[in-house]
Amino acid sequence: MKTFLNALLFCLIMVPTALLAQTTVSGTVTDKANAMPLPGVNVLVKGTSRGASTDFDGKFSIEVNQGETIVVSYVGYKTKEVTFNGQSSFNVVLEEDAAQLDEVVLIGYGSTTKQDATGAVEKVGDEDFNRGAIVAPQQLIAGKAAGVRITTGGGAAGEGGEIRIRGGASLSATNDPLIVIDGLPIDQRGGSQGSRNALNAINPADIEDFVVLKDASATAIYGSRASNGVILITTKKGSANQDLKLEYGLQASTRRVANKVDVLSAEQYRALASDPNFDSSTLGNASTDWQDEIYTTGVGAIHNLTASKGYENFNFRINFNHVSQEGPLNDLYERTGVNTSFVHRFLDNDLKLTLVAKAVQDEFDYANEGAIGAAIAFDPTQPVYDENGNYTQLGTNLATQNPLFVQNEYESRQTIKRVISNFNIDYKFWFLKDLRFNLNAGIDYAENNGHRFVEANPNNPDAAQTNEVSSGLNRNTSLDFYLNYKKNIESINTTVDVTAGHAFQEFYIRSFFDRTTNTNIVQTDINRNALESYFARASFDIADKYLISASYRRDGSSRFSEDNRWGSFPGVSVGWKIMNESFMENSFFSNLKLRAGWGVTGQQEIGPNYGYQGIYTPSRNNAANIQFGTTPTGEPIFIETLRPEAFDEELKWEETTQYNLAVDFGLFNNRLTGTIDGYYRETKDLLSSVPVPAGANLSDQLTTNVGEMTSRGLEVSLNGVIVQKENFGWDTNFNVTFQEREITKLNLSNDSDYFLPQGGISGGVGNTIQLWKPGYDPTTFFVFRQVYDSNGNPIEGAYVDVNGDNQITEADRQAYKKATPDAFIGFTNNFRYKNLDLNFTFRGSFGNYVYNNSASDRGNLNAVVNQPGYQANAHASYLDTGFVNQNLFSDLYIQRADFVRLDNISLGYTIPFSKMTLRTSLTATNVFVITEYDGLDPEISNGIENNFYPRTRDIILGLNFTF
Repeated sequence: MKTFLNALLFCLIMVPTALLAQTTVSGTVTDKANAMPLPGVNVLVKGTSRGASTDFDGKFSIEVNQGETIVVSYVGYKTKEVTFNGQSSFNVVLEEDAAQLDEVVLIGYGSTTKQDATGAVEKVGDEDFNRGAIVAPQQLIAGKAAGVRITTGGGAAGEGGEIRIRGGASLSATNDPLIVIDGLPIDQRGGSQGSRNALNAINPADIEDFVVLKDASATAIYGSRASNGVILITTKKGSANQDLKLEYGLQASTRRVANKVDVLSAEQYRALASDPNFDSSTLGNASTDWQDEIYTTGVGAIHNLTASKGYENFNFRINFNHVSQEGPLNDLYERTGVNTSFVHRFLDNDLKLTLVAKAVQDEFDYANEGAIGAAIAFDPTQPVYDENGNYTQLGTNLATQNPLFVQNEYESRQTIKRVISNFNIDYKFWFLKDLRFNLNAGIDYAENNGHRFVEANPNNPDAAQTNEVSSGLNRNTSLDFYLNYKKNIESINTTVDVTAGHAFQEFYIRSFFDRTTNTNIVQTDINRNALESYFARASFDIADKYLISASYRRDGSSRFSEDNRWGSFPGVSVGWKIMNESFMENSFFSNLKLRAGWGVTGQQEIGPNYGYQGIYTPSRNNAANIQFGTTPTGEPIFIETLRPEAFDEELKWEETTQYNLAVDFGLFNNRLTGTIDGYYRETKDLLSSVPVPAGANLSDQLTTNVGEMTSRGLEVSLNGVIVQKENFGWDTNFNVTFQEREITKLNLSNDSDYFLPQGGISGGVGNTIQLWKPGYDPTTFFVFRQVYDSNGNPIEGAYVDVNGDNQITEADRQAYKKATPDAFIGFTNNFRYKNLDLNFTFRGSFGNYVYNNSASDRGNLNAVVNQPGYQANAHASYLDTGFVNQNLFSDLYIQRADFVRLDNISLGYTIPFSKMTLRTSLTATNVFVITEYDGLDPEISNGIENNFYPRTRDIILGLNFTF
């Protein structure tokens, strides 16, 4: 502190001296191409806050000292530095900078530049990320990229998020994109057992950028796993010739649920006593808001300590990260990780070795989310504890348990130890510098151990405690290599870029489960599958105007029989850099490119690894054994059995064909840039689990290829640098996506009336509220059309007789609305004033609907009085409808769920010191939602609100020190 005060005093003494020595210098800034003056150019004395902007005539005036350096910068132009040596005036000529277009972006097994990319590729860098105490990496880019929709699963500690690129291309198989971390494709099925989010092992503060490959021409190089897009994540690795840099960041946060389910208050509940079926003797003397009782304020902290340094031939970066995040249900997530990267260059930079290694321990202390349903249903007139200090219970076998009992007499923990490591060799051959060899070897290894304890139901004297222990191992090993040849052949004015390689990846999963209740169940499962691939790509840039790229991948998967094992996945794309044509010399465009692409991608993430062959499952723990006599003492003798599983020998790849047409443009020296992308996608041989006739196979459900689906969409993205001055800056991003999906075929007979029930709901065994049917979106609801009286009130049990047979039957249910939005948007603004910065992101969704299952199940009188031996609470919608019975399938509960959400807002201030920089920030997430939906939350991925863990509103204080 003494040193700091001395330094501060010294600075205060020197400031007047420095001011007295300053000289006023004037000048003009012009464009090298046409000698025209440039207004709004930033002119800054390097290392100081002294600066100015050029006026309309490109003129400026600035105070400067002898020997100081003046930095002149402007969007779309190369920055220029000029040393002041006493000259009274000087002119600065700026040259257009193609760096914005030449920015390198990763593609599969290689890289390209923005101006040379022919596929739908979008990069989101560190400077664009959402701010705050972000645990799940996917939240960094929520609302940032057109065509990419990220939906969090709720407010639980360590919760991740569902990622959908262009809506997904499958039904029963996964719709998650392939994620590649520093060259290592991770397991699309989750990465590790027991984790809420496969990406939690990646420290968000350690990520350099995301590159999203959206169309098939860009993703076909990944073949069998690319139908739902690809996300390439690059982590930070430090820089060459960099002084030792130390960074410490702290983000402290509080979290509370943003909304609660609307149920009857104690006063409203007591008002039901006038109903003859209500048993007033059960009423208590309390007024308990059970949701308030189970939800608390969660606190959290994220610590990041980073050291990085770069030499001429070597650089490293080491990061230590610790996360502690509490959920409002008293759940807890903790992560402790060490992230390292080492880069060494040999042989005059011809040989580059890169090692990235992450060692992470994730610890989850899960909450019993059944407490949410219990809090909705429990009698609000009952106290938390009875007169003996015990949890108040309703006393009958099937009664709802005390929500605090459900929450507190429960323990579920998982510890996951995970290592993700990748070693890369990049070598330029000495005899042919244009030829490179690249080898990538990676491993993702995770071990998990967990236990779960559930106290016996106190309402049921025959109930037993539940004790479970579990463990597992996930191992993902990958090895790929390729040769790349890139050369500018001047004789034909063409740049050739050719890549060819081989990849192999194996996944191994072992899980162990031991559960003790009234019986003991012990189970061990082992699964493994592998992929082998050959791939090639050739790209041509002709005369810096015409782009052609073609790729081909041949994939073999162990999940299919030898007859169907191999699939072929081609992709072709073309581009025309119209801006480089001579007729565009005087155009008001600063960039204009047209591109188109076509490609085929695959899908093999079907769940079962051996669905094509007949396998037998042994009976375990008497679950499927056959009794064969008894012992002399009368004990039953059980014989173990082998149960054959359903299989389809003809099981094969699901294939997706996609077409893409786009235009990239820039205006005003690229201060306004944008992209318009249109796509059409067809998926055939859909992999789905469907019912089969009795006797047709060894089960009534079979995973097979049954149908087809199409989707189409339009994506618009705009980026603008609205103001760029020395003391003030404002840039913005807006993206909007329009999308549409439709099942076109669902069974082998091509029956257009055939459908599959989907979307399980509460309120009865086996009930569903959605369907898969040709002609409809996969999230379409299946309901009766509600009839209303003259006052607009719903008439209980009255539905439209669609088929006119004078009776209401299952035949009168109709496909109606859908959970998938027609359009969604992201809108980000970044402001900077001197050392103060402000940024915020809005997200919105339009045309989507949600089924309010909380209301349909409990918004009726029978939810209170028609219970076996007890009375429960009702959803507050009962006060509006007056329904006596459940009306589960009424379209009354299908509610429009358009919304606009202020997702993230952050205010920061940077304080520079002589040897340290301090940045403070205050961030809020999920600040407010504008919506007509009156349920818990309009943003639910499957469109069914029921027992949903509410999203939280977080407040985060951040401190970042850089030395």
